[in-house]
Amino acid sequence: MGIRTPSSLVTRIMIGLVAGVIVGILLNQFPEHKAWFIDNLLQPAGDLFIKLMKMIVVPLVFACMTVGIAGAGSTRALGRVGMKTFVYFFTITSIAILFGLVVGNVFQPGAGADFSSTLQAPVTTLASSTETQNLGRTLVAIVPDNIVLAMAEGKLLSVLFFAILFGCALSMLPQQQKAPLISVMQGVSDTMFKVTHLVMHYSPIGIFGLIGVTVASFGLSALLPLAKLIGITYVAVLLFALCVLGAVARLAGVRFFHLLREIRSELLLAYSSAASATVMPQLIEKMERYGAPRPISSMVIPLGYSFNLDGASLFAALGTLFIAQAYGIDLGLADQAMLVLIMVLTSKGAAGVPGFMFIILTATLTAAGLPVEGVAIIAGVYRLMDMPVTALNVLGNALAPLVIARWEGQLKAPGQTAPASPAAPDLKLEA
Repeated sequence: MGIRTPSSLVTRIMIGLVAGVIVGILLNQFPEHKAWFIDNLLQPAGDLFIKLMKMIVVPLVFACMTVGIAGAGSTRALGRVGMKTFVYFFTITSIAILFGLVVGNVFQPGAGADFSSTLQAPVTTLASSTETQNLGRTLVAIVPDNIVLAMAEGKLLSVLFFAILFGCALSMLPQQQKAPLISVMQGVSDTMFKVTHLVMHYSPIGIFGLIGVTVASFGLSALLPLAKLIGITYVAVLLFALCVLGAVARLAGVRFFHLLREIRSELLLAYSSAASATVMPQLIEKMERYGAPRPISSMVIPLGYSFNLDGASLFAALGTLFIAQAYGIDLGLADQAMLVLIMVLTSKGAAGVPGFMFIILTATLTAAGLPVEGVAIIAGVYRLMDMPVTALNVLGNALAPLVIARWEGQLKAPGQTAPASPAAPDLKLEA
């Protein structure tokens, strides 16, 4: 049974967003009351929403990925779809990184910035956690020592790795053995969709708290020194969505603006909460109705949450150039080519929760030998940039299963794809 986000939810989210801005401005003007309201009302309301989202992600990803792989049919079709998915992900995120570098070089967001007068304490905790990151360690870290512990800690890449192995092994079992378990996992997936639907009723309150804390803490005047970076980020996200993703959609035979209208509530929710995990169930459901078969959408979208972060990749490039320019560090063509390679690695594996892009940016700066302390400057206004970045991540992951389905010759007209049945797990992906 599909999950439909009530139209009134969008209105309530907008009300929560506007109310949060207003309350934040008022609290910023009356600092004697600010600490109490933030500590006792706004921050708990926002934190509760984020915790609810984190609670949903792991079981949902595991169940959807298992059902998507185990129900994919032949291992040949599964391997082909998986290979095409990863080729597409790495291609589009590499384009996003290059796009961010081009925008950063053209608009020079860090030119004229004086970090020496506004620099906060160095971000040593983030740097220390990522300074040893390299390809070998990253690959080893993906494999969990204990899958239960990995699930408990919310390590999405490790959960995805195990889910892929589990789904592949399940698909190899005889039909009479695998059908009951696939049915159970399908039930878990459908139940988590319902849980998400229930949690969404709280989202306006959570967004109210998150936005209120941001505005109350920093105020509108504190945003002015970094207004150029904020503005360029919004422009870059918009241009990438229209020019790059719009072109990809056109090549795949997808009506881009029609797709935007179809997922407008998900984009608004992701933008407001800065958490892409909030809309994963809706995306899977809507992309299936839009024409991507359930096995493809259930596999591609969860994978995309770790490997297809267009917005995060774009901002990693833009933020890195901003910090380099602000410190007066001239990066030549060879240096920026190396940055592309570094960011292709560091942009993978981000969880769909607010602020993880912080760690990605820190890892990129560390690997490139650039001043990690510059992250502290962005920290104050990062949430304002995290919002459009997250929305772009969601848009990219909505388009991905449609592209893969078209590549496989399986894309149907919107509304013609019937939900996958647990009783028929051998739905073929082959054209």
